[in-house]
Amino acid sequence: MDHGSPAGTAAAAARDRTFGPLYSRNARAVIARGLMATRSTNWLVMLSGFFEPVLFLVSMGVGLGAIVGAVEGPDGTAISYAAYIAPALLAVSAMNGAVYDSTWNVFFKMNFAKLYQGMLYTSLGPLDVALGEIFLALLRGMLYATGFTAVMGMMGLITSPWALLMIPASVLIAFGFASLGMGITSFLKTFQQMDWINFILLPMFLFSATFYPLSVYPEPIQWFIQAMPLWHGVELLRQISVGAFSAATAVHIGYYLVMTAAGMLLTTLRLRALFLK
Repeated sequence: MDHGSPAGTAAAAARDRTFGPLYSRNARAVIARGLMATRSTNWLVMLSGFFEPVLFLVSMGVGLGAIVGAVEGPDGTAISYAAYIAPALLAVSAMNGAVYDSTWNVFFKMNFAKLYQGMLYTSLGPLDVALGEIFLALLRGMLYATGFTAVMGMMGLITSPWALLMIPASVLIAFGFASLGMGITSFLKTFQQMDWINFILLPMFLFSATFYPLSVYPEPIQWFIQAMPLWHGVELLRQISVGAFSAATAVHIGYYLVMTAAGMLLTTLRLRALFLK
């Protein structure tokens, strides 16, 4: 490579950084570009993603809830069916927002717009790109969580001050899905392969104790469900919603911390392997 060219100069500067070619501490450039793109083209998609769980809450929580009646909450006390499924739908909302930004968005930028190649020809490193893209997914997850929590408040489904902690907990859930989602997307090359993501998300949504307790399933299926990430998010937000904390709360949080660390490592290594050959 010609060290006198802009690309050569950027590469030489990258080698001299503390973290080498991986990180230039300039993820804010990726974030700024993403915010500008969202403001001009993606705001309607983001708005539709917020209303989906709200519609589920109204139709299932209010409509079906009138038939179901009260159910047992995380602390053993009786709560309305709407209050039971609302934290679960919040976890689903955080997951969906993060997954959309870290999979389909990333897939287009990586394989069609060739955006990451251009970024990594500058002084930016793969960790800058990963952090910037994941931050955008987290921002979307936080907006969804804040808006949905406000809807819960307006519907009278928030009965404990602890419920406000569902917002940062939702961001943690989004962080786990976004970091891992971006890494997995780096392996996918066609739209047909991207359909696998929906094939995985739909069963998680339906079977992660979102609408009914885990105990309705046979024990072997229960173990399988408990291994899936969304179940941990659903249980975590249910416990926070009523302030019922236990050792399981730490397990749920730890699950997402490990998931986030693994996803960040995978994403960084994949971007480096693909674009810094």
